[in-house]
Amino acid sequence: MEDKLFSVKGKLCIVTGGLGQIGKNFVQELYSRGARVAVFTKHLTGERIEKTFPSAEYSRENLRFYSVDINRKDTIEAALDQMLEVWPEAPDVLVNNAGIDTQPSAPPEVSGPFEQFPESVFREVVDVNLVGTFLMCQAVGARMAVSGKGGSIINIGSIYGMLSPVQDIYAYKEEQTGVPFIKPVAYSAAKSGIYNLTRYLATYWGKKGIRVNTLTPAGVWRDTQDETFQANFTARMPMGRMSQENEYNGALIFLASQASSFMTGSNLVIDGGWTAW
Repeated sequence: MEDKLFSVKGKLCIVTGGLGQIGKNFVQELYSRGARVAVFTKHLTGERIEKTFPSAEYSRENLRFYSVDINRKDTIEAALDQMLEVWPEAPDVLVNNAGIDTQPSAPPEVSGPFEQFPESVFREVVDVNLVGTFLMCQAVGARMAVSGKGGSIINIGSIYGMLSPVQDIYAYKEEQTGVPFIKPVAYSAAKSGIYNLTRYLATYWGKKGIRVNTLTPAGVWRDTQDETFQANFTARMPMGRMSQENEYNGALIFLASQASSFMTGSNLVIDGGWTAW
């Protein structure tokens, strides 16, 4: 028996950054539940697509890929028009997952003290994480509104958009290398803007049946992280570990489905307890 409450079967979904660590899991989950999924990504190659979503396992009938720079509205609109040729309807779900951040392995010129943080890097990070989300919401939300069928927009936030980074976690970098790593301001500033963008759009489109919510994840484990960083991060995590890359799928399906039909303008925090301190 199909669970209609959490069903996304047949829904037309867009996932930005759908080839990244969390994004690919969102795409896999939506696809496995019968949704039609369009992946919007800037760095699109056939080799990368086939490696992440082998055609032998993922039918191209329900999973398609579009080269999109989310900071250029013309590429967004072009991709949406191309989608109409295959799926002649407005999207049901938009997942604004694409983003960039500064990792502990970053060079000192982009991870030094606030007083010397490059304006160009600040603008780039804000452009991708905040302006790109704004442009995607604007283009896709407009089509949802005209269609009259409503929809669900899910913006991906961050614990570092809700709270300031804990700089002590990264102090070991200076001890190891002699060069300090300061978790930069740009990502926090950009992600914090997502929350009020979400609230604004929730009230703006509420009567049109378009729900807009934020999903806030915490740090995700990856094998490229060094052990000291992982140990420092998990020492401050109430659950004592980082998340696995698929542990946000349930929250995504909740927000994309009728299970959250009366939820808009909200922030669903899935962070292992990080923000509970």
